[in-house]
Amino acid sequence: MQIKKLTVLITLAGAAGAAHATDGYFAQAYGSKAEGMGGASAAIVEDTNGGANNPASMAFVGNRLDVGAMIFSPHRSASRAGSGGLDASVDSDSNYFLIPDFGYNRMLNPNLALGVTVYGNGGMNTNYPGIPAFGNANLLGGAGKLGINLMQLIVAPTLAYKITPDHAIGISPLLGYQKFKAYGLQGFDPGFTAYPGFVTNKGYDDSFGYGVRIGYQGKIAPTLRIGATYAPKMNFDKFSKYKGLFADQGVFDIPENYSLGLAWQATPALNVALDYERINYSDVASVGNPVVPNYVTGFGSSNGPGFGWSDVNVWKLGLEYKHNSQWTFRAGYNHTDNPITGDLTCATLTNCNEVVPNILAPAVVKDHASVGLTYTLASGNELTFAYVHAFENSVKGLDTFICPSGPGTCAGKDTIKMYQDSIGISYGMKM
Repeated sequence: MQIKKLTVLITLAGAAGAAHATDGYFAQAYGSKAEGMGGASAAIVEDTNGGANNPASMAFVGNRLDVGAMIFSPHRSASRAGSGGLDASVDSDSNYFLIPDFGYNRMLNPNLALGVTVYGNGGMNTNYPGIPAFGNANLLGGAGKLGINLMQLIVAPTLAYKITPDHAIGISPLLGYQKFKAYGLQGFDPGFTAYPGFVTNKGYDDSFGYGVRIGYQGKIAPTLRIGATYAPKMNFDKFSKYKGLFADQGVFDIPENYSLGLAWQATPALNVALDYERINYSDVASVGNPVVPNYVTGFGSSNGPGFGWSDVNVWKLGLEYKHNSQWTFRAGYNHTDNPITGDLTCATLTNCNEVVPNILAPAVVKDHASVGLTYTLASGNELTFAYVHAFENSVKGLDTFICPSGPGTCAGKDTIKMYQDSIGISYGMKM
């Protein structure tokens, strides 16, 4: 493939940004085949998404190109009750996103593969209208519309090597770009920030980052494969325009994560895959720090308040049935812990994981069901479809920003809610 064509494809893959959020703000899966299997991919050899799933898998993929896109539709809402004149309910706009994906792999020799995967995270994207009863102020006391938009694009060049015919290791340096904006947060500026004027309505800011993902994959029995991946925290430049919003003067890194998986060839036609993934959101202060009691130093301060997200465990189960040489069918289920927890007591306002800041990013879905299929053309190339539904979930918590007489007098309970649907299609070309 010519370098010019490869560059164009990478650019297109990132052009629409990433609004993909299911396991917190990590995608439930990367690539249409993994989407159809609930995200189970650590021990699977399917396509060129190895830079996102397991770099070692690229050693077994062969010469291949995958290009796809997903229509992603998250539905978010937030409401407040019990606070008297400040009660309201709103739904977020911006419910449809087009998310491209891309991967390419070339075997340099029978044991050594060089490829690239382009993928994204995000989904911290909301757009709530102003509330007429509040004079068009929004649910958090700002002027007009309320929302944020976070997009993360990662390019993962990948080198994978077969240490034996059935076992491989791989490494993917991660080159990251992220883009962010916030608006309607005047209620936090200047009273709750260490850097007034750097909280809201600053337009888009961007930052660049780097990291690495390593992986192993191998066959330990004729019908059993295993896989493991690890990615330490991915470090990014600061969002300088929003140093009054994110902890540590605008730092927003991607947290440490790792996966373990197995795939069992139960019959010649049926493959069963199970993955466990851990995402350590608490590693990133702007995500994991609680608002209370950290708010006393102000948003944006060193070790200042974040979104209060907890670390999560994710379980992914997938089934793949090869009906014949043309048709392959998939189904999957994905369950994640909820990173956002609500508290309806918080009488002392200490160690209280609040719902309030997560009105901006209500990533509360826990359970996802998926189906998919691949049709293999006479040429050997593949057309793959996948559908994923994330079931509605809600979290309710005390509104600790409305406490007229100090701790124990917080008047109001906030509820955030979300469900999601997505439809994906990809074309895989053996080269």
